[in-house]
Amino acid sequence: MTGIRLFFALLFSSLCLATAHAQVEVRMTMGRNNFVAGESVPVSISVTNRSGQDIILQGNNRTGWLDLMVSSLSGKPLTPMGQPTFGAVKIGLGQTMSRTVDLAQIYPLQTVGNYSVYAVVRMPGQENGVMSNRLTFNSNSARTYWTQKIGLPGKPGQGREYKVLQFNSGSKTMLYAQVIDTRTGNSIKTHPLGEALVFRKPSVTLDNRQVMHVLYLISPDMWGHVRVDSAGKLLGRELHKRGAGSDPVLYTSRDGIVEVGNSIPYDPRAEAEARRKVRKASDRPTNLIN
Repeated sequence: MTGIRLFFALLFSSLCLATAHAQVEVRMTMGRNNFVAGESVPVSISVTNRSGQDIILQGNNRTGWLDLMVSSLSGKPLTPMGQPTFGAVKIGLGQTMSRTVDLAQIYPLQTVGNYSVYAVVRMPGQENGVMSNRLTFNSNSARTYWTQKIGLPGKPGQGREYKVLQFNSGSKTMLYAQVIDTRTGNSIKTHPLGEALVFRKPSVTLDNRQVMHVLYLISPDMWGHVRVDSAGKLLGRELHKRGAGSDPVLYTSRDGIVEVGNSIPYDPRAEAEARRKVRKASDRPTNLIN
């Protein structure tokens, strides 16, 4: 009798697990799988409701409805820096909910290495949850192109190190702006600036507010100008075209203000709007009077 009860208990558990997997579909995607150590690592989790009714995903005092599990490729799980909380979400019958999460805000991914990640979504009253597909990604080192340490006004012993990094993926060179806490050595923020054409060397300088300015070549006739402050905040990103016969330059005035000189500011949105307003010859009304 005991064996029969055990058989039915196992059968019931298997049916419950199969039902749980049938109720939701969990899918994880990443826009790319190569990152520079310290930058954001965004992943998107999509949950499709196949339960036959509307569902509400929400955690309890012990566990949340969503977990993201990161391990080294050798299988050693990483310890999260904290327990993230995800608010309750309602998913209608047959609908899909997507959420993007930065893994670098949850796990210490500043160490160069190869990693894997998968998501676990728990239905109401479910302990084990439904697993997503597993993805792999790399955290890479980058070459320091430029660096400068600064102190923080009014904060003795505290400082920042600005860095501009170059990462060669094999087919192109990517540029990054990084701000490091000099006391801990940890990256506060790493901003990907995009592809750079390095046959024109990037220009970097600080202004009178200790804001880092980076001017770099994006395409044969386009330069990018990026500003990052000591808190790691991206203050702005503008585009410039060549001015009167020579390349744009970073110009520092006597009072320490940094501007882009010898350039024509370029706004792609304004240009697109201007093109939209221009009528083609074929759009003009036909003159009916001879």
